[in-house]
Amino acid sequence: MKVLLVNHFPLEGSGSGIYTKNIAKRLVDRGHEVEAIVVDKYKNSCKGFPVKTIINYDFPCFTTHPHSNNQFYHLTNDEMDEYLNSFIKAIDKEVNTFKPDLIHCQHIWVAPFAASKTNIPYVITAHGTDIKGFKKDKRYHHIANKAVENAERIITISKYIHESVQKHFTVSDDKLQLILNGFDESIFHPKDLDKKTVVNNYIDKDLSYSEELKVINFTGKLTDFKGVDLLLKAADIYEKEFDNVVTLIVGDGELRDELKDLKNELNLNSVNFLGNLPQETVADLYSVADITIVPSRVEPFGLVAIESLACGTPVIASRAGGLKDFINEEVGRFFPMDDHKALASEIIKALNNHEKQNKGKRASEYAINNFSWNRVMDELLEVYNDVLKEGKNI
Repeated sequence: MKVLLVNHFPLEGSGSGIYTKNIAKRLVDRGHEVEAIVVDKYKNSCKGFPVKTIINYDFPCFTTHPHSNNQFYHLTNDEMDEYLNSFIKAIDKEVNTFKPDLIHCQHIWVAPFAASKTNIPYVITAHGTDIKGFKKDKRYHHIANKAVENAERIITISKYIHESVQKHFTVSDDKLQLILNGFDESIFHPKDLDKKTVVNNYIDKDLSYSEELKVINFTGKLTDFKGVDLLLKAADIYEKEFDNVVTLIVGDGELRDELKDLKNELNLNSVNFLGNLPQETVADLYSVADITIVPSRVEPFGLVAIESLACGTPVIASRAGGLKDFINEEVGRFFPMDDHKALASEIIKALNNHEKQNKGKRASEYAINNFSWNRVMDELLEVYNDVLKEGKNI
């Protein structure tokens, strides 16, 4: 099978980018041919499959990205047309040269609309931020609606996104396919690492505490819907309970400076902004953390929560979107959305109850048993084969 993968973002730095990269790697491992079209300011290269990059500008995003803070809603109509035409040309070129059997586009957005101009069957994965974009800018409605109308399947990665697609688009149930997202088990798994040694590599602080170091982790975009401000306000409370706590914030985004100002305003000693880090490094930090915090106000799925669980670290999460589909008391805790005092209380309880030791093994087993990419690929390939079989029967 020859599959053309198309994304509005790079293969690193966003959930859909990592999703695309994981599909490509595993299709190649299973003997299929793959090419990818992505958007980035930099040229991409990936071992095992060619990546064609649309470059030379700060690409637009639904929220924010490590490589760009530009947004779709800021584009002029001429810029929208230029963006759309870049996809039409890129996809058309690969259809004529690579000759794919199937196109798999990420997001109900511009890319699948461009794919609809070809005679190749295509499927779309809805990631949730595309729904956010659809609600925010009506100029894209005809593009997204046409993309859905001509798609063979719409794949959703959480129950929350599944229901959102049903709410905002006219789509028959037989076109919709729920395939819960997965994590890369070759990267995210428990590691036997020295906590102080790992953390010392990333912060400017003396970690020679008399008591065992306690590490709280956040990984994600520094944007409003991720709720990082709630964690900082919670830190103002739990820092008074623990002298030996360190809070690591991994990621970047439009609110970086604002959040750093809040840290200084609250005089937080424990909080460290580490910026964007490679996935392998993020896995190390998950492994040494006592808890990962996912304080989102909106969360289409919550891949970082699964990755943390896979590394044996419990998660404290809001009940936002997809998080409530898989976080439970066996592997973590919930707190009421937008309530930083409740978040602080749950963090204090989790640390005092040594939940890393009590829930960590169960968390990693839960992740691998339910969210491995082997399971995702089995389900995706079933969709691909069904679409191609239906095409032959027409």
